[in-house]
Amino acid sequence: MKILDTPISKNELIESSKNFIDEHAIKGVVDVKQELLAVDSPMHYDCEQLLLENGSKQTDLWGINLYLDSDDIDDLVEFDSMINIRPAQGNRSRSVENPEIQATIKSIVSKWLI
Repeated sequence: MKILDTPISKNELIESSKNFIDEHAIKGVVDVKQELLAVDSPMHYDCEQLLLENGSKQTDLWGINLYLDSDDIDDLVEFDSMINIRPAQGNRSRSVENPEIQATIKSIVSKWLI
């Protein structure tokens, strides 16, 4: 589990990851304000806690799954995590319901995964 500090290729991430949810899929959490990406934990909660310990705010964190064998950003990022259930922020499901937040997340993922 780590917060990416330099861009990484999907192949390098596949080789270094230890917590796959599927053959080439891992969990991640994005900080949409600081444009950070934490990856490779057994649960989204673990990446969330790592980011919180490093100064992120709860309201800025969104859980995703990354399908690293995909080249299409729409197939690479799946917006599905229990940490996304936030009725106080208007998000009542495991998905990220706001299209603007989805676009921001995709942009941040594209920045870190080369």
